[in-house]
Amino acid sequence: MRNLKIISALMDYPEAELLEGRQELIDELRDDVFLEEPQKASLIEFIDQLCTSDLLDVQEEYVSLFDRGRSHSLLLFEHVHGESRDRGQAMVDLMSVYEKQGFEISQRELPDYIPLFLEFLSIRPEQEVRQWLADISHILALLEARLHKRESGYAVLFEALLSLTGVVVEREELKEKVASEARDDTPEALDKVWEEEMVRFTEGGAQDSASSCGDSLLTQRRRELDSVDIAKPLHIQPSVQPSPTGTTGS
Repeated sequence: MRNLKIISALMDYPEAELLEGRQELIDELRDDVFLEEPQKASLIEFIDQLCTSDLLDVQEEYVSLFDRGRSHSLLLFEHVHGESRDRGQAMVDLMSVYEKQGFEISQRELPDYIPLFLEFLSIRPEQEVRQWLADISHILALLEARLHKRESGYAVLFEALLSLTGVVVEREELKEKVASEARDDTPEALDKVWEEEMVRFTEGGAQDSASSCGDSLLTQRRRELDSVDIAKPLHIQPSVQPSPTGTTGS
């Protein structure tokens, strides 16, 4: 499913090569057979806006959205496990899935980074892809709602992914609940998180701090997810088995 490769590229940190590839991205989308025409139109509009903007401006917007605070984190397990030890095991499990399918990643890359995860899915069979996406639909819906709240064009990427899952999303209900969330990317919010982590570090020592701080962050993430009624476990192994012939979707 080449559309996942395109969405992955658009969701990653924007570089000059991405902006220069505007027409190629649009042509690929127009030929796609999986997305509906309205979804294609929304994505093409986003590509036009992104790729005709100043590179430094789009990079600054990207960092502001995804690298400050945790509400828009592009790390899947951040929204499920926070900084708890469970997240480490989930990483190991996902890496095992990648290795079994011959998908190699750099040691610097985190396996739950959504653009990387989409790149992996882009080479998997269609039925398996849809099941994986359905399995993380609660996270995709949360990110879509939060990005809409920020009036960010990046929301259309998550809309497109959700359209491939077949999962019904109660967007109005989710929108209302997300509207009440306090922003976690303000200087005050970031300072508060830093202060809490430093207090735990100095009180309990490095090892105890890692555990207590992780538990605190996990509690915070679960509370946020519970507040929008979409919290549920992320299953690492899809039940769909690969085709005996090893054929992948296109």
